Amino acid sequence: MSPSPYQPGPAWRIAALLFLFMLVNFMDKIVVGLLAVPMMAELGLSPAQFGLLSSSFFWLFALAGVAGGLLADRRPATGLLLAMALLWSLCQLPMALSGSLAGLMLARMLLGAGEGPAAPVVTHALYKWFPDHKRHLPVAVMTLGAAAGLLLSGLLVPAVTARWGWRSNFILLALLGLAWALAWWRFGREGPLDDAGPAAGETRPLPWRRLLGRRPVLASLLMRFAAYWGLALILTWVPAYLQLGLGYGPAQAGRLFALVVVLMMPFGLLFAGLSERLLARGVAPLIARGLLAAGALAVAGLLFLGLQQPGLSPAQRIALLTLAGGLAQPIYTLGPAMIAAAVPARQRGAVLAVDSSAGSLAGVIAPYATGLLIQQQLGTAGGYERGFALCGGLMLLGAAAGALLLGLRSGEAPADATLADGP
Repeated sequence: MSPSPYQPGPAWRIAALLFLFMLVNFMDKIVVGLLAVPMMAELGLSPAQFGLLSSSFFWLFALAGVAGGLLADRRPATGLLLAMALLWSLCQLPMALSGSLAGLMLARMLLGAGEGPAAPVVTHALYKWFPDHKRHLPVAVMTLGAAAGLLLSGLLVPAVTARWGWRSNFILLALLGLAWALAWWRFGREGPLDDAGPAAGETRPLPWRRLLGRRPVLASLLMRFAAYWGLALILTWVPAYLQLGLGYGPAQAGRLFALVVVLMMPFGLLFAGLSERLLARGVAPLIARGLLAAGALAVAGLLFLGLQQPGLSPAQRIALLTLAGGLAQPIYTLGPAMIAAAVPARQRGAVLAVDSSAGSLAGVIAPYATGLLIQQQLGTAGGYERGFALCGGLMLLGAAAGALLLGLRSGEAPADATLADGP
Protein backbone atom coordinates (compact mmCIF):
# COMPACT_ATOMS: atom_id res chain seq x y z
CA MET A 1 0.00 0.00 0.00
CA SER A 2 1.40 3.43 -0.91
CA PRO A 3 2.05 5.90 1.90
CA SER A 4 -0.35 8.74 2.65
CA PRO A 5 0.48 12.01 0.90
CA TYR A 6 2.63 14.62 2.58
CA GLN A 7 0.50 17.10 4.60
CA PRO A 8 2.53 20.31 5.05
CA GLY A 9 0.21 22.10 7.50
CA PRO A 10 -0.15 19.33 10.12
CA ALA A 11 3.47 18.30 9.59
CA TRP A 12 4.82 21.73 10.46
CA ARG A 13 2.48 22.07 13.44
CA ILE A 14 3.98 18.88 14.85
CA ALA A 15 7.46 20.19 14.00
CA ALA A 16 6.69 23.36 15.99
CA LEU A 17 5.68 21.31 19.04
CA LEU A 18 8.80 19.18 18.73
CA PHE A 19 10.86 22.38 18.45
CA LEU A 20 9.52 23.30 21.91
CA PHE A 21 10.21 19.77 23.15
CA MET A 22 13.87 20.12 22.24
CA LEU A 23 13.95 23.62 23.71
CA VAL A 24 12.91 22.23 27.13
CA ASN A 25 15.24 19.26 26.65
CA PHE A 26 18.31 21.46 26.22
CA MET A 27 17.32 23.82 29.02
CA ASP A 28 17.41 20.71 31.23
CA LYS A 29 20.85 19.80 29.87
CA ILE A 30 22.54 23.19 30.20
CA VAL A 31 21.17 24.36 33.54
CA VAL A 32 23.83 22.62 35.65
CA GLY A 33 26.62 24.04 33.48
CA LEU A 34 25.22 27.56 33.89
CA LEU A 35 25.05 27.01 37.65
CA ALA A 36 28.60 25.66 37.92
CA VAL A 37 30.01 28.57 39.92
CA PRO A 38 27.27 28.93 42.60
CA MET A 39 26.86 25.14 42.93
CA MET A 40 30.58 24.53 43.37
CA ALA A 41 30.78 27.39 45.88
CA GLU A 42 27.75 26.37 48.00
CA LEU A 43 28.36 22.61 47.92
CA GLY A 44 32.18 22.80 48.12
CA LEU A 45 32.74 20.85 44.89
CA SER A 46 36.10 20.67 43.12
CA PRO A 47 36.20 20.95 39.29
CA ALA A 48 36.70 17.17 39.05
CA GLN A 49 33.68 16.55 41.31
CA PHE A 50 31.57 18.97 39.31
CA GLY A 51 32.72 17.26 36.12
CA LEU A 52 31.61 13.94 37.63
CA LEU A 53 28.21 15.43 38.46
CA SER A 54 27.88 16.63 34.86
CA SER A 55 28.98 13.25 33.52
CA SER A 56 26.37 11.44 35.64
CA PHE A 57 23.68 12.80 33.34
CA PHE A 58 25.07 10.56 30.59
CA TRP A 59 25.57 7.35 32.60
CA LEU A 60 22.19 5.90 31.57
CA PHE A 61 21.66 8.26 28.64
CA ALA A 62 23.04 5.91 25.98
CA LEU A 63 21.31 2.75 27.24
CA ALA A 64 18.00 4.56 27.60
CA GLY A 65 18.42 6.01 24.11
CA VAL A 66 18.77 2.56 22.56
CA ALA A 67 15.81 1.25 24.59
CA GLY A 68 13.71 4.20 23.49
CA GLY A 69 14.65 3.67 19.86
CA LEU A 70 13.65 0.01 20.02
CA LEU A 71 10.33 1.02 21.59
CA ALA A 72 9.81 3.67 18.90
CA ASP A 73 9.88 0.92 16.26
CA ARG A 74 7.10 -0.92 18.12
CA ARG A 75 5.01 1.76 19.81
CA PRO A 76 3.64 5.15 18.70
CA ALA A 77 6.14 7.95 19.20
CA THR A 78 3.37 10.18 20.58
CA GLY A 79 3.06 8.27 23.86
CA LEU A 80 6.82 7.93 24.28
CA LEU A 81 7.34 11.67 23.96
CA LEU A 82 4.61 12.38 26.51
CA ALA A 83 6.11 9.91 29.01
CA MET A 84 9.56 11.45 28.59
CA ALA A 85 8.33 14.98 29.25
CA LEU A 86 6.53 13.89 32.43
CA LEU A 87 9.63 12.05 33.68
CA TRP A 88 11.83 15.10 33.06
CA SER A 89 9.55 17.26 35.17
CA LEU A 90 9.62 14.83 38.09
CA CYS A 91 13.42 14.55 37.98
CA GLN A 92 13.88 18.30 38.44
CA LEU A 93 12.40 18.29 41.94
CA PRO A 94 15.26 16.41 43.69
CA MET A 95 17.70 18.88 42.12
CA ALA A 96 15.84 21.69 43.87
CA LEU A 97 15.80 19.92 47.24
CA SER A 98 18.96 17.80 47.58
CA GLY A 99 22.06 19.11 49.34
CA SER A 100 24.45 16.20 48.70
CA LEU A 101 26.59 15.36 45.70
CA ALA A 102 25.23 11.79 45.68
CA GLY A 103 21.62 13.02 45.65
CA LEU A 104 22.29 15.46 42.83
CA MET A 105 24.10 12.81 40.81
CA LEU A 106 21.21 10.36 41.23
CA ALA A 107 18.72 12.99 40.04
CA ARG A 108 20.85 13.88 37.01
CA MET A 109 21.39 10.21 36.19
CA LEU A 110 17.61 9.58 36.17
CA LEU A 111 17.04 12.73 34.12
CA GLY A 112 19.61 11.50 31.61
CA ALA A 113 17.76 8.18 31.37
CA GLY A 114 14.57 10.10 30.59
CA GLU A 115 16.24 12.32 28.01
CA GLY A 116 18.39 9.67 26.30
CA PRO A 117 15.72 8.70 23.73
CA ALA A 118 14.68 12.31 23.01
CA ALA A 119 16.63 13.12 19.83
CA PRO A 120 16.16 9.75 18.04
CA VAL A 121 12.47 9.51 18.93
CA VAL A 122 11.84 13.11 17.82
CA THR A 123 13.70 12.47 14.55
CA HIS A 124 11.76 9.23 14.00
CA ALA A 125 8.50 11.08 14.72
CA LEU A 126 9.38 13.85 12.25
CA TYR A 127 10.25 11.33 9.55
CA LYS A 128 6.67 10.04 9.80
CA TRP A 129 5.48 13.48 8.69
CA PHE A 130 8.09 14.45 6.07
CA PRO A 131 9.22 12.48 2.95
CA ASP A 132 12.92 11.75 2.38
CA HIS A 133 13.67 14.79 0.18
CA LYS A 134 12.09 17.20 2.72
CA ARG A 135 13.65 15.90 5.94
CA HIS A 136 16.68 18.17 6.33
CA LEU A 137 14.79 21.34 7.22
CA PRO A 138 12.48 19.94 9.93
CA VAL A 139 15.39 18.16 11.62
CA ALA A 140 17.35 21.43 11.41
CA VAL A 141 14.36 23.13 13.08
CA MET A 142 14.53 20.47 15.80
CA THR A 143 18.21 21.27 16.41
CA LEU A 144 17.29 24.95 16.32
CA GLY A 145 14.95 24.21 19.23
CA ALA A 146 17.96 22.84 21.11
CA ALA A 147 19.89 26.03 20.37
CA ALA A 148 16.91 28.14 21.44
CA GLY A 149 16.88 26.26 24.75
CA LEU A 150 20.54 27.13 25.29
CA LEU A 151 19.86 30.77 24.37
CA LEU A 152 16.88 31.10 26.69
CA SER A 153 18.80 29.46 29.51
CA GLY A 154 21.75 31.81 29.08
CA LEU A 155 19.41 34.77 29.57
CA LEU A 156 17.02 33.29 32.12
CA VAL A 157 19.13 31.21 34.50
CA PRO A 158 21.43 34.01 35.75
CA ALA A 159 18.41 36.28 36.32
CA VAL A 160 16.43 33.60 38.19
CA THR A 161 19.50 32.68 40.23
CA ALA A 162 20.16 36.30 41.22
CA ARG A 163 16.57 36.80 42.35
CA TRP A 164 15.55 33.46 43.91
CA GLY A 165 18.72 31.34 44.18
CA TRP A 166 20.11 28.58 41.97
CA ARG A 167 17.68 25.87 43.15
CA SER A 168 14.64 27.78 41.86
CA ASN A 169 15.75 27.11 38.27
CA PHE A 170 14.85 23.43 38.67
CA ILE A 171 11.32 24.29 39.84
CA LEU A 172 10.89 26.45 36.75
CA LEU A 173 12.10 23.64 34.47
CA ALA A 174 9.67 21.18 36.08
CA LEU A 175 6.80 23.56 35.29
CA LEU A 176 7.95 24.04 31.70
CA GLY A 177 8.10 20.28 31.17
CA LEU A 178 4.59 19.84 32.52
CA ALA A 179 3.28 22.65 30.29
CA TRP A 180 4.75 20.99 27.19
CA ALA A 181 3.32 17.60 28.20
CA LEU A 182 -0.15 19.14 28.46
CA ALA A 183 0.16 20.76 25.01
CA TRP A 184 1.41 17.50 23.45
CA TRP A 185 -1.40 15.48 25.10
CA ARG A 186 -3.88 17.87 23.46
CA PHE A 187 -2.33 18.36 20.01
CA GLY A 188 0.32 15.69 19.34
CA ARG A 189 -0.41 12.80 16.98
CA GLU A 190 1.34 10.18 14.86
CA GLY A 191 2.45 10.92 11.30
CA PRO A 192 1.04 9.06 8.26
CA LEU A 193 4.29 8.49 6.31
CA ASP A 194 6.41 5.40 6.75
CA ASP A 195 8.85 5.40 3.87
CA ALA A 196 12.61 5.47 4.33
CA GLY A 197 13.83 6.62 0.97
CA PRO A 198 16.11 4.23 -0.96
CA ALA A 199 15.85 1.55 1.74
CA ALA A 200 12.06 1.51 1.71
CA GLY A 201 11.96 -1.70 -0.35
CA GLU A 202 13.70 -3.70 2.38
CA THR A 203 10.69 -5.01 4.25
CA ARG A 204 12.35 -7.85 6.17
CA PRO A 205 14.21 -6.99 9.39
CA LEU A 206 17.96 -6.98 8.83
CA PRO A 207 20.54 -8.38 11.27
CA TRP A 208 22.20 -5.77 13.47
CA ARG A 209 25.57 -6.67 11.99
CA ARG A 210 24.34 -5.55 8.56
CA LEU A 211 22.54 -2.48 9.85
CA LEU A 212 25.45 -1.14 11.86
CA GLY A 213 27.98 -2.21 9.22
CA ARG A 214 26.51 0.11 6.62
CA ARG A 215 28.95 2.88 5.91
CA PRO A 216 26.52 5.80 6.41
CA VAL A 217 25.65 4.44 9.85
CA LEU A 218 29.28 3.98 10.92
CA ALA A 219 30.32 7.34 9.50
CA SER A 220 27.49 9.16 11.24
CA LEU A 221 28.24 7.41 14.54
CA LEU A 222 31.93 8.38 14.55
CA MET A 223 31.33 11.96 13.49
CA ARG A 224 28.50 12.34 15.98
CA PHE A 225 30.73 11.10 18.83
CA ALA A 226 33.32 13.76 18.03
CA ALA A 227 30.68 16.49 17.65
CA TYR A 228 28.99 15.45 20.89
CA TRP A 229 32.29 15.79 22.74
CA GLY A 230 32.20 19.46 21.78
CA LEU A 231 28.54 19.78 22.76
CA ALA A 232 29.27 18.27 26.18
CA LEU A 233 32.02 20.87 26.71
CA ILE A 234 29.70 23.70 25.71
CA LEU A 235 26.96 22.47 28.03
CA THR A 236 29.27 21.85 30.99
CA TRP A 237 32.31 24.11 30.91
CA VAL A 238 31.86 27.09 28.58
CA PRO A 239 29.76 29.12 31.09
CA ALA A 240 32.43 28.51 33.76
CA TYR A 241 35.19 29.28 31.22
CA LEU A 242 33.62 32.67 30.55
CA GLN A 243 33.62 33.45 34.28
CA LEU A 244 36.68 31.73 35.74
CA GLY A 245 38.82 31.54 32.60
CA LEU A 246 38.10 34.86 30.88
CA GLY A 247 37.04 36.90 33.93
CA TYR A 248 33.45 37.88 33.13
CA GLY A 249 30.82 38.30 35.86
CA PRO A 250 27.87 35.87 36.16
CA ALA A 251 25.29 38.05 34.38
CA GLN A 252 27.71 39.11 31.64
CA ALA A 253 28.84 35.50 31.17
CA GLY A 254 25.21 34.43 30.82
CA ARG A 255 24.58 37.06 28.16
CA LEU A 256 27.78 36.12 26.32
CA PHE A 257 26.79 32.45 26.40
CA ALA A 258 23.41 33.43 24.95
CA LEU A 259 25.19 35.42 22.24
CA VAL A 260 27.36 32.41 21.38
CA VAL A 261 24.24 30.29 20.99
CA VAL A 262 22.48 32.92 18.85
CA LEU A 263 25.45 33.07 16.49
CA MET A 264 25.63 29.26 16.35
CA MET A 265 21.95 28.94 15.40
CA PRO A 266 22.14 29.67 11.66
CA PHE A 267 24.70 26.94 10.93
CA GLY A 268 22.27 24.02 11.18
CA LEU A 269 19.74 25.68 8.88
CA LEU A 270 22.45 26.87 6.49
CA PHE A 271 23.91 23.42 5.99
CA ALA A 272 20.47 21.78 5.81
CA GLY A 273 19.49 24.16 3.01
CA LEU A 274 22.83 23.72 1.24
CA SER A 275 22.48 19.93 1.37
CA GLU A 276 18.96 20.06 -0.08
CA ARG A 277 20.15 22.30 -2.92
CA LEU A 278 23.00 19.90 -3.71
CA LEU A 279 20.58 16.97 -3.76
CA ALA A 280 18.24 18.90 -6.06
CA ARG A 281 21.15 19.39 -8.49
CA GLY A 282 21.78 15.65 -8.62
CA VAL A 283 24.77 15.45 -6.26
CA ALA A 284 25.12 11.98 -4.72
CA PRO A 285 23.46 11.87 -1.26
CA LEU A 286 26.57 10.69 0.55
CA ILE A 287 28.45 13.69 -0.83
CA ALA A 288 25.64 16.19 -0.26
CA ARG A 289 25.28 14.89 3.28
CA GLY A 290 28.42 13.01 4.32
CA LEU A 291 31.14 15.18 2.76
CA LEU A 292 29.39 18.33 3.89
CA ALA A 293 29.18 17.12 7.50
CA ALA A 294 32.78 15.81 7.52
CA GLY A 295 34.16 19.04 6.08
CA ALA A 296 32.31 21.20 8.59
CA LEU A 297 33.43 18.98 11.49
CA ALA A 298 37.07 19.16 10.36
CA VAL A 299 37.00 22.96 10.30
CA ALA A 300 35.35 22.96 13.75
CA GLY A 301 38.23 20.83 15.04
CA LEU A 302 40.81 23.23 13.68
CA LEU A 303 39.04 26.14 15.35
CA PHE A 304 38.98 24.36 18.73
CA LEU A 305 42.71 23.72 18.35
CA GLY A 306 43.18 27.40 17.53
CA LEU A 307 42.16 28.35 21.07
CA GLN A 308 45.63 27.18 22.15
CA GLN A 309 47.24 30.10 20.32
CA PRO A 310 48.81 32.65 22.73
CA GLY A 311 47.91 36.31 22.61
CA LEU A 312 44.25 35.93 21.63
CA SER A 313 41.86 38.42 23.20
CA PRO A 314 38.73 37.22 25.06
CA ALA A 315 36.61 38.39 22.11
CA GLN A 316 38.71 36.38 19.67
CA ARG A 317 38.45 33.28 21.87
CA ILE A 318 34.67 33.63 22.07
CA ALA A 319 34.52 34.03 18.27
CA LEU A 320 36.54 30.84 17.75
CA LEU A 321 34.29 28.95 20.19
CA THR A 322 31.19 30.21 18.40
CA LEU A 323 32.38 29.19 14.93
CA ALA A 324 33.62 25.82 16.19
CA GLY A 325 30.34 25.07 17.95
CA GLY A 326 28.33 26.12 14.90
CA LEU A 327 30.34 24.05 12.42
CA ALA A 328 30.00 20.93 14.58
CA GLN A 329 26.20 21.07 14.19
CA PRO A 330 25.57 19.76 10.63
CA ILE A 331 26.12 16.10 11.57
CA TYR A 332 23.04 16.26 13.83
CA THR A 333 20.91 17.10 10.78
CA LEU A 334 22.70 15.31 7.95
CA GLY A 335 23.71 12.15 9.84
CA PRO A 336 20.13 11.03 10.58
CA ALA A 337 19.19 11.69 6.95
CA MET A 338 22.04 9.43 5.78
CA ILE A 339 20.88 6.71 8.16
CA ALA A 340 17.20 7.03 7.26
CA ALA A 341 18.08 6.51 3.59
CA ALA A 342 20.18 3.44 4.39
CA VAL A 343 17.98 1.36 6.72
CA PRO A 344 14.44 -0.05 6.52
CA ALA A 345 11.70 2.14 8.02
CA ARG A 346 10.70 -0.56 10.51
CA GLN A 347 14.21 -0.47 12.03
CA ARG A 348 14.91 3.22 11.59
CA GLY A 349 14.04 4.30 15.15
CA ALA A 350 16.38 1.74 16.69
CA VAL A 351 19.31 2.59 14.41
CA LEU A 352 18.82 6.33 14.97
CA ALA A 353 18.83 5.61 18.70
CA VAL A 354 22.07 3.62 18.48
CA ASP A 355 23.64 6.47 16.52
CA SER A 356 22.50 9.07 19.04
CA SER A 357 23.35 6.96 22.09
CA ALA A 358 26.79 5.89 20.89
CA GLY A 359 27.59 9.52 20.10
CA SER A 360 26.38 10.62 23.52
CA LEU A 361 28.95 8.36 25.20
CA ALA A 362 31.25 11.33 24.66
CA GLY A 363 29.13 13.10 27.27
CA VAL A 364 30.18 10.51 29.85
CA ILE A 365 33.88 11.15 29.27
CA ALA A 366 34.25 14.76 28.15
CA PRO A 367 33.05 16.71 31.25
CA TYR A 368 35.11 14.64 33.70
CA ALA A 369 38.23 14.51 31.51
CA THR A 370 38.07 18.28 31.01
CA GLY A 371 37.45 18.79 34.73
CA LEU A 372 40.70 16.98 35.47
CA LEU A 373 42.56 19.23 33.03
CA ILE A 374 41.01 22.33 34.61
CA GLN A 375 41.90 21.15 38.10
CA GLN A 376 45.57 20.94 37.09
CA GLN A 377 45.56 24.65 36.20
CA LEU A 378 43.18 26.24 38.68
CA GLY A 379 42.74 29.98 38.29
CA THR A 380 43.76 30.10 34.62
CA ALA A 381 42.14 29.61 31.24
CA GLY A 382 44.81 27.05 30.28
CA GLY A 383 42.99 23.98 31.61
CA TYR A 384 39.83 24.86 29.73
CA GLU A 385 41.77 25.47 26.52
CA ARG A 386 43.64 22.18 26.82
CA GLY A 387 40.22 20.54 27.03
CA PHE A 388 39.11 22.40 23.90
CA ALA A 389 42.30 21.29 22.09
CA LEU A 390 41.59 17.66 22.95
CA CYS A 391 38.10 18.15 21.53
CA GLY A 392 39.55 19.64 18.34
CA GLY A 393 41.84 16.67 17.80
CA LEU A 394 38.94 14.24 18.23
CA MET A 395 36.85 16.21 15.73
CA LEU A 396 39.61 16.02 13.12
CA LEU A 397 39.89 12.25 13.65
CA GLY A 398 36.11 11.83 13.47
CA ALA A 399 35.86 13.85 10.26
CA ALA A 400 38.67 11.89 8.60
CA ALA A 401 37.21 8.53 9.65
CA GLY A 402 33.75 9.52 8.40
CA ALA A 403 35.07 10.67 5.03
CA LEU A 404 37.10 7.49 4.57
CA LEU A 405 34.15 5.26 5.47
CA LEU A 406 32.01 6.99 2.90
CA GLY A 407 34.69 6.52 0.24
CA LEU A 408 35.15 10.26 -0.14
CA ARG A 409 38.80 10.14 -1.19
CA SER A 410 40.27 12.36 -3.85
CA GLY A 411 36.81 13.74 -4.57
CA GLU A 412 35.49 10.38 -5.75
CA ALA A 413 32.05 9.09 -4.71
CA PRO A 414 31.57 5.41 -3.90
CA ALA A 415 29.81 3.31 -6.47
CA ASP A 416 26.88 2.79 -4.06
CA ALA A 417 26.67 6.45 -3.11
CA THR A 418 23.01 6.24 -2.22
CA LEU A 419 22.92 3.28 0.16
CA ALA A 420 26.61 2.42 0.71
CA ASP A 421 26.17 -0.99 2.29
CA GLY A 422 28.90 -2.30 4.53
CA PRO A 423 30.78 -5.50 3.83
